[in-house]
Amino acid sequence: MTSHPEFGQNTPGSEVAKVFSGQIRGKTILVTGVSPRGIGHTTALAFASQAPGLLILASRTRSRVQQVADEINEKHPSTRVEIVILDLGSQKAIRDAVAEVGKLTGRLDILVNNAGIVVTSRQATPEGIEQQFGTNHIGPFLLTNLLLPLLLSAAKTNPPGATRVVSLTSAGHRLSPIRFSDYNFEGKPVPPEEDHFKPLPGAFADTTPDGYNGIVTYAQSKTANIIFTLYLQKHLPRLGISPYVLHPGTIETDLSRNQSERLTAQFYKVALYWKTPDEGSSTTLVAALDPALNDVKGLYLSDCQIAEPVPHAKDPVAAERLWKLSEELVNEKFSLEALA
Repeated sequence: MTSHPEFGQNTPGSEVAKVFSGQIRGKTILVTGVSPRGIGHTTALAFASQAPGLLILASRTRSRVQQVADEINEKHPSTRVEIVILDLGSQKAIRDAVAEVGKLTGRLDILVNNAGIVVTSRQATPEGIEQQFGTNHIGPFLLTNLLLPLLLSAAKTNPPGATRVVSLTSAGHRLSPIRFSDYNFEGKPVPPEEDHFKPLPGAFADTTPDGYNGIVTYAQSKTANIIFTLYLQKHLPRLGISPYVLHPGTIETDLSRNQSERLTAQFYKVALYWKTPDEGSSTTLVAALDPALNDVKGLYLSDCQIAEPVPHAKDPVAAERLWKLSEELVNEKFSLEALA
């Protein structure tokens, strides 16, 4: 249970940051996917308001993340803000970004894997991985593992569990498990346990002429975020790091505005409430800061409270399989069991 059961879907992230100001002050925090009018923007502003020691904003477009940095410098001039260019769709760019982070700090108290994309046409990363799986899962997988030495450094002096890895998922994870037999959505046969929910409602069933369904591939990547965190929870708490994953809610951001009218209309049919970006950042901040979560309690949060993902997103066997597949796709092994 969280320490503030009164927090919910209407709680603004700025309020959560004030409540947990002691968990922010002096800390080194990295937030990915920071650009104007998104929840990365409001999450960064909330952290910045409570005097972190160093706030690192990571995004792929310098001009957009610079707008957020400039706003923070204007509103909170005493907060140290640094920008790192990060394209989670490129493994080389991720490795370059981690090198830049290492020049800025020797520790990382909180990592927020906020960045994510939605595409409705077939695209691929430079490594040939389906774009959403590559950017939404493989990118954070590689980034988190490469930043782990900095997180472990912070965990040595923080209270056990106060060092956090927080990843964002979506309620859309309900629509598809990991398609291990066809993770690139190339039309290969998949067994029933790997197939997506059927029938998909309305525009969610739309495919391109070559058979690509962006909603199913997005859902797979969001399930991967949860299962990745499940694996981290198995190994990192003994080292003082508490990983959590969360659904921020349905939010009016640039990401939602960039969809087709037909797809946007479908989202309005299934979403009961559209949060503001400030409300959309609150669950991230609870997962990153609440001392009641130092001892791992639950896996997944929604509306600022512990909740339950669907069963296919809690499968420990799938977590092991996904970890091994991810290692193969980044051509590097990460043995958490060997960490001391």
